[in-house]
Amino acid sequence: MTAPISNITPISMPDLVAPARSTDRSGEFQKILTGSIDKLESLNNDASDAVQKFMTGENEELHTAVLATQKASLAFELGLQVRNKVVDAYQEVMKMQI
Repeated sequence: MTAPISNITPISMPDLVAPARSTDRSGEFQKILTGSIDKLESLNNDASDAVQKFMTGENEELHTAVLATQKASLAFELGLQVRNKVVDAYQEVMKMQI
């Protein structure tokens, strides 16, 4: 003997989009970006000061000036690569069709 067919119950769909939460995080990306740019500027200014002090003979050694310029150069290259990746990601998002 077969079992009787029962009624079909509707399946509820889960919320795919979480409701917007009011958090105090507005402008956090801007703060991080501004802080990073300020740090890059600071490293560049330190390197310029070190080179200037070495060139004028103000108690600055060559290796200190070279290290400061290399640190500023590497930080700038890192910032440039991060910027390139962010621009690439933005372009990929803009290519998406809705």
